[in-house]
Amino acid sequence: MATKFVSERNIKFLLYEVFDVESLTKYEYYSEHNRKMFDMVLKAAVKLGKDLLFPIFEEMDRNQPELVNGEVKVHPAVKTIMKEFGDGGWISSRVPFDQDGEQLPSMVADICEFIFAAANYSANAYPGLTFGASHLIESFGSKALYDTYVPRMRSGEWQGTMALTEPEAGSSLSDITTMAEPTTEGYYRIKGQKIFISAGDHDGVANVVHLMLAKIEGAPAGVKGISLFVVPKKRIDEKGDLVSNDVVSSGVYHKLGYRGCPIVQLSMGDKNDCRGWLVGEPHSGLKCMFQMMNEARIGVGMGATAMATAAYYASLEYTKTRRQGRKVSQKDPSLSPIAIIEHADVKRMLLFQRAVIEGAQSLLMQCSKFVDYQKVLTGEEREKYHLLLEILTPVAKSYPSEMGIQAISQGLQCLGGSGYCDDYPLEQYYRDCRIHPIHEGTTGIQGMDLLGRKVIMHDGQAFLLYINELQSTIKAARKYKVLEKYAGELSDALTKLEEITHHLVSIAQLQGPEAFLADATLYLEFFGHITVAWQWLLQGIAVQKALNNGAAKKDYNFYRGKMFTLRYFFGYELSKTLGLAKRLVADDRLTVEMQPEYFND
Repeated sequence: MATKFVSERNIKFLLYEVFDVESLTKYEYYSEHNRKMFDMVLKAAVKLGKDLLFPIFEEMDRNQPELVNGEVKVHPAVKTIMKEFGDGGWISSRVPFDQDGEQLPSMVADICEFIFAAANYSANAYPGLTFGASHLIESFGSKALYDTYVPRMRSGEWQGTMALTEPEAGSSLSDITTMAEPTTEGYYRIKGQKIFISAGDHDGVANVVHLMLAKIEGAPAGVKGISLFVVPKKRIDEKGDLVSNDVVSSGVYHKLGYRGCPIVQLSMGDKNDCRGWLVGEPHSGLKCMFQMMNEARIGVGMGATAMATAAYYASLEYTKTRRQGRKVSQKDPSLSPIAIIEHADVKRMLLFQRAVIEGAQSLLMQCSKFVDYQKVLTGEEREKYHLLLEILTPVAKSYPSEMGIQAISQGLQCLGGSGYCDDYPLEQYYRDCRIHPIHEGTTGIQGMDLLGRKVIMHDGQAFLLYINELQSTIKAARKYKVLEKYAGELSDALTKLEEITHHLVSIAQLQGPEAFLADATLYLEFFGHITVAWQWLLQGIAVQKALNNGAAKKDYNFYRGKMFTLRYFFGYELSKTLGLAKRLVADDRLTVEMQPEYFND
């Protein structure tokens, strides 16, 4: 078992040197915080990860949740985890002071989530989902709903979930069939089924509270008729006791990975006694749910990056101790074998992993900073960061999800045959991470969201703001001679991105939406490589500032490693955009013209 799952040095580099989280404390909302407090929070998060979550990482995978007599049984530590996260304020870390929260900047709260997910993604899902669900009630629910559910959720006593998917309605939410019948008692009778509900039922809490999409009888067709409801597993009766709410767990899915958290199939209203309480206005459920979905999409990217980070440190540790072969220039068989980290190809695989995970982590911190700016700024400045977050969200979800799998695969390759065995954690990380390109909207949906919505929203304003952000970084990087080359390469790639974007928009006008969006996933990949190159250039600027300011001698290797990884990303990864660019401007509509019957034998 590996002994390290995150780099505290890299976390502090991003927080303090790249994104200057301390600058947020000049705003009144965050004025009660300081670096000393942030460091204490980080130290506590790492300790919690090491002491509580990481030791049961493999156990939770080996002992999967089971449905026993209508209740889902999970690892006994889940109860402890929920209590510790509730008592420690981790579920309410972002919540304002006046709601008994810690009011931490998103940058700090999100990096703690990263630490927990790297230690044990399945374990962290329970409190993470609960925060998201409680935040929805806080944002859109009535005071009565808030008072009934939120305190118990944030204390870790009750679980929260997001219940969207149905047997015949996955990504296409307009097709959901779960119905809500109004009553005169202030609640609705809910009837239907939901599938793939993470933490949808378990014995680690006293109750499970579902934030559920359904259609009120007589609602408009499609997404305009979707409403949002609080549907608890158990409701509070007139005496104040918890009683069954006619929500039944009808199955638990057995999965490739991410096994420590149950994915449940739910049946509501079999006895016509499932009660749900409306959140927000009727027929505005999707608008409300998108708040949680957008947060969850960034959370999925964070989880994927965290898993790939833990896998990187496991493979790095192995390559330093595994001795095999000799340098190709050494022909003498009597020489002792060398650690495999000495081999150029192993260093290439390690550099690939580091380039992906530290580039993705930087992007996620960038998104977190934009979230923080929306809390402290107003007017046009606030709208600016809202639009930047909008255009970056599909990238922040998909790049780590897709590239994290590749990074873990390279980590597994470093271990050779040992990596394929469960004596080492790489095979579990590989299985666990495969869910991320599917979770909270597939990569294909993220591509269509980016190209079909975000790039053209507000007459292209979000895209223009994105371009300006990158150009600002390029300009700053040109001040350092060692970064001039990379600034030029990113500038060229950015010019190509603008050309391709305009070309595709013209395709939409001339050939319609199907041709326009046919290769949206490739456009997302192209966009993602450029975005992460931007993040590496930002890190390069921070490194050069540190070196010019006489960085401590003990950090020399850290900064040199950063620069080698930057060089790797630009030399090996950004160059991949050349092939993608060629495909994206090609005029043949292969995937549109291909007919289903042509797949027949």
